[in-house]
Amino acid sequence: MTGTHVVAVCGSLREQSYTRVALLHALGGADTAGATTELLDLRELTIPPLDPDRERQRDASVLKQQLRDADAILLGSPMYHGSYSGVLKNALDHCGFDEFEGKTVGLLAVSGGSFPLPTLEHLRSICRAFNAWVLPHQAAVPRAHAAITDGEFVDNSTADRVALLGQRAVEYAHIEPDPITFESEQNVGATK
Repeated sequence: MTGTHVVAVCGSLREQSYTRVALLHALGGADTAGATTELLDLRELTIPPLDPDRERQRDASVLKQQLRDADAILLGSPMYHGSYSGVLKNALDHCGFDEFEGKTVGLLAVSGGSFPLPTLEHLRSICRAFNAWVLPHQAAVPRAHAAITDGEFVDNSTADRVALLGQRAVEYAHIEPDPITFESEQNVGATK
């Protein structure tokens, strides 16, 4: 779809991050579908822990503006202790309805072991609280060390599923938003 811009947020700080590899692959799927793409690597931004009593830092403002400018957003995280990464949580804490409401969001999770379902569920809940439209298709990369070697997918079925996430983000980027969710009505923090 021409004119669609997809932004992916990498919730991993590792130098050799499987999450980053997977998000870049998903962005390749979005590019193939005709979108412009951008990776927001949280390693390159200095976003302090959210303190609502202090003025927002410049890098948090950069993050928020890039998300506002996106037509669709991909959120990617490694599974840490049955959830998503703290660095992604902090970045999302700096955001609100202005960045996510009515936007299409695709979810990707990576784990060293079993299927990272809790990570995907927790991210889905966050996006519902922002009143985003979360793609039904989500991508997981379990046993990432076996699926990715030297920065490339070696598991074709996982690679196809991840690329499809990017394609679906483009396909549904301009879907008519659903009515607001109960979760978003209760999310007072997202409006401040």
